[in-house]
Amino acid sequence: MSLDLDTIVAIDVHTHAETDGCGHYALPDEFRAGAGAYFGTRGGPPDLHQLAGHYRQRRMAAVVFTVDAEAALGHPRLRNEDVAAAAAEHSDVLIPFGSIDPAKGRAGVAEARRLVTGHGVRGFKFHPSIQAFFPDDRAAYPLYEAISELGVPALFHSGQTGIGAGLPGGGGIRLKYSNPMHLDDVAADFPDLTIIIAHPSFPWQDEALAIATHKPNVYIDLSGWSPKYFPPQLVRYANTLLKHKVLFGSDFPLITPDRWLEDFAGLGIKDEVRPLILRENAIRALGLAG
Repeated sequence: MSLDLDTIVAIDVHTHAETDGCGHYALPDEFRAGAGAYFGTRGGPPDLHQLAGHYRQRRMAAVVFTVDAEAALGHPRLRNEDVAAAAAEHSDVLIPFGSIDPAKGRAGVAEARRLVTGHGVRGFKFHPSIQAFFPDDRAAYPLYEAISELGVPALFHSGQTGIGAGLPGGGGIRLKYSNPMHLDDVAADFPDLTIIIAHPSFPWQDEALAIATHKPNVYIDLSGWSPKYFPPQLVRYANTLLKHKVLFGSDFPLITPDRWLEDFAGLGIKDEVRPLILRENAIRALGLAG
């Protein structure tokens, strides 16, 4: 069964594969505990089959990915192939993204090509703060070039992160890497690469809005925050200049789509813009229609 856009009411472009279901987790235990405290979550994360069921019950589709930060964290990642295999099993609701640590160089480029051509991966997730790299570092450009040639999007964490929050020294995680302004060069140098800036980019919201307004290939997802906390300029741009470039994302399991949508219902978004944010813009950004 494949994704039926006629029956899907919303597309969540930002959910996390946190466990392989066999006792291995995407992040070290201290980071998982810190993030749970930061977001107020309880219990263990769902596996990919449970995640699929959660979205199927709600008639939603979900982009799902892990984060490969093996070089910086020394923690074995979840296998991209496993994420892709689970998504294939639940292709009516799950859209698989890969994650490749830019430190992997040529091996990472080869993996990106293999994941798209052989495993049905539809995009890639980067988390500069956890992976400890500036997105405009030219060492990452061969990987972007491959992703652009493959015709799939690249999604980048931006702004503050709950990963490492509350730990001594923030667990060594540095926020500087996730200033969205580092994506401006990437967007300029790879105009055919669809870039998604993830999250309200605190404390750099204006930078993200400027880039998305200036560069046709840049979108913003709204994950990681309850909509009731969105900065007013983000709401204003979502209603006007960026109404075709803003995407629904939750950050599940850290924030549930139910909680996000309940708060979104009370946000001052125009009626004609809501379906764009919840579904239509994602169809275009992810290339789902063709």
